[in-house]
Parts: sequence; structure tokens; C-alpha cells
Amino acid sequence: MDSGGASDPSRQVRVRFVTKLPAPLRAPPTSIAVPADLTRMGLSEIVNSLLLAASPDHQAQPFDFLVDGELVRLPLQEFLHAKGISVERVLELEYVKAVAPRKQEDPCPHDDWVSAVDGSNPRIWRDASECTHILEGHSDGITSARFINKGETEDRLHVVTASKDRSLCLFKFDTSVSIPKQIGAYKILRGHTSSVQSVAVDPSTNMICSGSWDNSIKLWSVEGSEEDGDTVSVKKRRTNSDSSGPEESQFQGSATSTFLGHTQCVSAVTWPERQTIYSASWDHSVRQWDVQTGKETWNMVSGKALNCLDCGGESSSLIAAGGSDPVLRVWDPRKPGTLAPIFQFSSHKSWISACKWHPSSWFHLVSSSFDGKVMLWDLRTAWPLASVESHKDKVLCADWWKGDSVISGGADSKLCIASGIEIVLSY
Repeated sequence: MDSGGASDPSRQVRVRFVTKLPAPLRAPPTSIAVPADLTRMGLSEIVNSLLLAASPDHQAQPFDFLVDGELVRLPLQEFLHAKGISVERVLELEYVKAVAPRKQEDPCPHDDWVSAVDGSNPRIWRDASECTHILEGHSDGITSARFINKGETEDRLHVVTASKDRSLCLFKFDTSVSIPKQIGAYKILRGHTSSVQSVAVDPSTNMICSGSWDNSIKLWSVEGSEEDGDTVSVKKRRTNSDSSGPEESQFQGSATSTFLGHTQCVSAVTWPERQTIYSASWDHSVRQWDVQTGKETWNMVSGKALNCLDCGGESSSLIAAGGSDPVLRVWDPRKPGTLAPIFQFSSHKSWISACKWHPSSWFHLVSSSFDGKVMLWDLRTAWPLASVESHKDKVLCADWWKGDSVISGGADSKLCIASGIEIVLSY
């Protein structure tokens, strides 16, 4: 290999293609010589040719390639030079299905900015453009929304929302309706003294936590009736617009605990384990909290105001966060003695507004940014797998949906869905 690592079209590398994909997508295991300047697209063409020769019914599709657990994102010869791998050996290339959206659904227009999405429960969406429910109860903009997946019937859902009006609202409703239905909150949670910026649900779905511009984190009980100590009946409300319809009690709840420590807005919270909460703040810190004691157990300063936070990766132990620069950072709190990120992704051009781990993959994340883009990431390469440019303005939120799609909302008042993303489960 030459010292400069420049691609030489006359050079060849012997490779063997291997895969963990099912039998119809397995190429012959014999080694072959390929041009050293091939990119992953050229390698993908060769694999498709081998598969087509073995099965005339094969449909060509894009593949990605791994060498020693790292995705190839350079011409082959440049990649080998960068990694110090000899071109004289037979190179084993593991191929996987490329992760990228194959379809852009028609965007769903809204009356105002789409500031929060939650894709954890697919049943509420009939398609990309049909509104089934309108949840009413806040007097100002909604900043965060989460499903409370309580394991009830498929047609019964619970949702919690956070708002600039300093409150949280709990809703329960039936998804079997065929026309848009207005739903009022059955419980209102008050106690924050400033805008509530974020909300998360604990794994048991019996509690929720919220982060606010008052710099605090509060814990709340999901359940509640007039007999509960944290709840009082505040009024009666009609369950539909017909004044002759039945009335239903609406309750007001107070926080069961308050965690103090942040010095600026608590912009994001997540509750990955029963006894552990993570929070991100404009004070530049990510903090870990013990739910039982309310004490801070880990504090990492990033150097930037943070907007978003999520836990995932191997054993759901990694933390991804983004904020007031274009860099998505990933930390591993299990590693003692260091607070440096273990991964940094820097292809965005503006602030990062949201980041979410794929629910079934240790490697994949999605991020959104004020640069108008949604990007898909894999920990095995520093380059984005795909960049989705469906929005015409800032993207404010993003999440995975149904395992093979990404939903996003933005300042262009649109909800967008990119679908057909094939991810092989990596548990």
C-alpha cells in the first residue's frame, strides 16, 4: 500500500463476502478479487450480482459493509490504509442491509409548530394525514408528550402532555373512533412555577417525571381518584360536545417528590430503569438521579446547553444528548474515571433538537436539528447513514415509529414520516 493511501484503479484486493442475513441473501463464501478503489456502492453491486447469479428472482438492494465491526465509508483502499490493514491478506467483508428510508410519506399539515412526537405506540396513527383525536386541556403551547403504555386493550390509550402553562395533563381515550374526537384531561398536575419542558414515564407506568424552566424535576403519580392523598376533584367536565352527554370528574394532582440541583432549565428527562432518572439541562450538565433518595449520583458537564437526551445502546446503558452546537454526543456512565464522550457525530449544521435510540438496536439513533434535517446514525461509523430533508424549517422533534419509520415535526407546521427503514435487531 502506498504511503499516501490514494486510490489506484489498477490495484485489486481479495475479499470474501460474509453475512448473518438469511440464506437467500448469502453470497458464495469463496474469495474474489475486486478493484481497490471500490466504494460501498460498488461493493453492493458485486454482492447483488453474486446473489442474482445464484437466484434469478433476486431483487437488487443496497448493502453496507463492515470490517472488524466498523462500517466502510471510504473507498476500500483508503479505508484499509486508514486502519493499517494490509491489502495482501484476504479481507473479510460482512454485509448488512443498508439503513435508509425507502419512502417519504406525504406530510401532515398542522395549524402551528409540531413541537413534540412520541412513536412508542403505533395504534393512534391511521395514516400520515388522518387526525383521530384532539387532546384539550392546556392554555399554552405543548412542549412534550408521551404515551403511558399500561398494557390495556388495544383500543384504550393513556397520554401525558407537558406545557408552557406550567402544568401536565393526563388523558385516556378510545382509539376505535373513525372521526376526530375532542378529549379533555382527566387529571391536571400542577406544581411547577415555570414552563414544563419535558416529561418521561417510568418503566412500571405508575409514575411520571417532568423537567421545567424552574430548574427542578418533579415526580407525579399516574393513578388517582378522590380518595388519593395527592388528588382533589376540581370540576366536572362533559365527555363530548353534546351538553346532554355524561359528565366525568377531572382531578388535580400534586408532585410526590422534587429533585433540585440544576441551575438552569431542565430541558430533557428520561426514566430508563425503575430507580434511575437522567436529566439534561441548559446548565450544560447531564445528571443521574436515584429515584428513592432523590439524590444526584452522577454529573457530567458537556460544555454546551443541552436540548435533548435519551438512553439506549448496549443494555440501554449509553446516553445520547444534543444541544446548542451541531454535535451529537454519546457517553457511557459505566466507565469510571472519565466524563469524555465515547462517540461524537458532527454532520448537522445547527443546534440539535432531538435524539432517540432505536428501540430494538444497540447501534442506531435518529437526530433532528434546527438545520432542517433528520439524520440516521450507526455507532459503527462517524458518518450519517442517511439525511432526511422533508422539512422546510427547523426540525423540533423526532422519534422512531413502528420500528421501520421515523416521524418528525417542525417549525414548518408539518408532521413528516420517512418509512421503509430496515434495521436488523441487534440484541
